Amino acid sequence: MRFLPRKLTRRFHRAHRAGRRHILRRPYLLPIFGLILGAAIVATLAISKGGTPTFRPSDSHVVFLFDNGKKQTIDTKAKTVGELIQRLPLNLIPEDVVEPSADTEIVEDNFRINVYHARPVTIVDGTNKTVTLTAQKSARVVAEAAGLKINPEDLASFAQGDIAQNVIGEKVVVARAIPVTLNLYGTQVPSYTQASTVAALLSEKHIKLDNGETVNPVPKTPVTPNLQIFILAKGSQVITTEETIPAPVQNVNDITLSFGTKVIRQQGSPGKQAVTYLINQQNGVEVSRKIIQQAIVQTPVTQIVAIGATIDINGDKTSIMAAAGISSGDYAYANFIISHESGWRPTAANPSGAYGLCQALPGSKMATAGADWQTNPITQLKWCSGYAHSRFGGWAGAYNYWLAHRNW
Repeated sequence: MRFLPRKLTRRFHRAHRAGRRHILRRPYLLPIFGLILGAAIVATLAISKGGTPTFRPSDSHVVFLFDNGKKQTIDTKAKTVGELIQRLPLNLIPEDVVEPSADTEIVEDNFRINVYHARPVTIVDGTNKTVTLTAQKSARVVAEAAGLKINPEDLASFAQGDIAQNVIGEKVVVARAIPVTLNLYGTQVPSYTQASTVAALLSEKHIKLDNGETVNPVPKTPVTPNLQIFILAKGSQVITTEETIPAPVQNVNDITLSFGTKVIRQQGSPGKQAVTYLINQQNGVEVSRKIIQQAIVQTPVTQIVAIGATIDINGDKTSIMAAAGISSGDYAYANFIISHESGWRPTAANPSGAYGLCQALPGSKMATAGADWQTNPITQLKWCSGYAHSRFGGWAGAYNYWLAHRNW
């Protein structure tokens, strides 16, 4: 300071003393200055390292276990649902239900498992009552698991107990279908129905009398067990064949299951139908045939499939996908494929030569996305995303292909 003019030197010392007094009167400024300085240092280090998000692959996963609705968060290295369940003191009995199945692999964090404990249910089948322990959600499955034979046309439904019937708690009521015999143009076909009249039965079985056919007995006749119903053609040669009706599939989105998980809640079964053809002949040779009747003989049972709808992906993985340019709407598809292909391990190697997060074959293909393709998850995901769009039209198409083929 001796090189400054004397007047400037005096001004500097006065300003220095004033600054010290200002800080002493406001001590809270010191920690604030410290926080600002610390943030600046962290930002400088992040920039110097290229800003790559933190990413630490692990063979340990976080699992959300819902035991009758009560949530537990578990950090586990178990490979499958069954392996994890065996390690927990759940005191399960054979009638309890665990979803998804025991052989389902745990390959991602925030994986969801549901445990349903059996409860007593009374099955009312006419005058017969059966008490069973069950955790099933389908009334038909509950009745069948208790040993009852349930025909496809029989109905089963949950209801509350009735003290007047000596039933306390939950119950399943079985409404039995009535056995009848359909005689379609001379072909006898045993069947079952919930209809109360012949007219209602014709509607239930999709039988139409619009080609000159007649029905006997008359439509208003009440349906009784083992009733025979005749459908008669007028003036044409017909043949009736029995054909299979595929079981319909009902998919239900379930937020209690992780995205991509599938659980069959009710097994389906095919039905049967009697198909009647009108035959056109010339000189005794068939030249054409036309369907004139399709009667449902046995109703198919719908297969109910619960599909996981909860998307819950760790922040470090979403950061990696965002840095690779993957759209947020595709995170669930990309996470599902990568979790199953490599468990999110950038160095995952397969004897076949497949390598990396999405198991590129050979792994060297990913060099087109960057020289650090062997270790950088962002570089690998950039290549994976390009592959998904070029071959499958996007991540959604790749996901659907993976579900069908278990690879991509």
